[in-house]
Amino acid sequence: MNNKSKKMLCSSLIVFCPMMAEAAEVTLKAVSAFGQDTYFNQRFAQFVEKVNAEGKGVLQINVVGGPEAIPPFEIGNAVRSGIVDIANTTGVFHANMVPETLAMTLTNKSMDELRSNGGYDLMDKLHRDKANMVWLARLSDGIQYHVYTNKEVDSTDFSGLKLRSVPVYRPFFQSLNATPLQVPPGEVFTALERGVVDGYGWPATGIFDLGWQEKTAYRVEPGFYNVEISLFMNQKTWSKLDDNQREFLDKQVAWVESLNAQAAQDAEGEKLKQTEAGIQSIELTPEEGARFQQLSRQSGWQALEQISPDQVSALKAHFGS
Repeated sequence: MNNKSKKMLCSSLIVFCPMMAEAAEVTLKAVSAFGQDTYFNQRFAQFVEKVNAEGKGVLQINVVGGPEAIPPFEIGNAVRSGIVDIANTTGVFHANMVPETLAMTLTNKSMDELRSNGGYDLMDKLHRDKANMVWLARLSDGIQYHVYTNKEVDSTDFSGLKLRSVPVYRPFFQSLNATPLQVPPGEVFTALERGVVDGYGWPATGIFDLGWQEKTAYRVEPGFYNVEISLFMNQKTWSKLDDNQREFLDKQVAWVESLNAQAAQDAEGEKLKQTEAGIQSIELTPEEGARFQQLSRQSGWQALEQISPDQVSALKAHFGS
């Protein structure tokens, strides 16, 4: 090779090497555990829109569907196996794989506090080790669950009440002497209509998405727990991202978590809407209200201690009151 050819080759390498160093745009396949028009899909939709608008040439998200595409309780396995790369869901739906994830619902600590006190790192590691997942972001913070009923209550004794429940607050309902029943969300309206259940546990937001306000008479105050909706990502997918893509995704995560400051206001607005729809608020006395919340915390942590005795001390240190 003559000197002229060598110079041309070097010039070509100088021109093309930087281009070769840049990774191609990555598209993540995503799914949501919640219907497109529901409250708990709104933050995710905003996140996806912003990522796709600002991530051209870097990273894009393709949402393949909601619960009609993958049933909510199967989404954890779909993320773990890489069928999807990222999911808008809740740890409650994959507690069979990572039982410690229930601490994310029991905590009253903000996501900022969990990121600074080591709670995020602990929970992220548990998800990586047990389920091949990265806990990417929390999309709800500051919204409580409530008991909604068609029968009046005035104490923490709910004897005789049949309440639709899910595993995360089943022990709490049992501590109230209620009878918890597992009913799929799509069947709750009919169950209320036919008296199969007298009420249900649900967040302060979202009952209008399902039409349950038509069959609901009361909402009990105070609320309990801290509704957790998160983004979880397949760990192998995360590891394949380059530094630029991770930095971009981290920036979008910080932005979407900043929206959580609005959540408490959303809940108050929803309660006003419930009042307008005829749902009455039952305010327990200060003494009974304090006992109500004490029972919720006590029963929740006792249940977690039974299913994860090796981790409960560390979880309490980071996620407990």
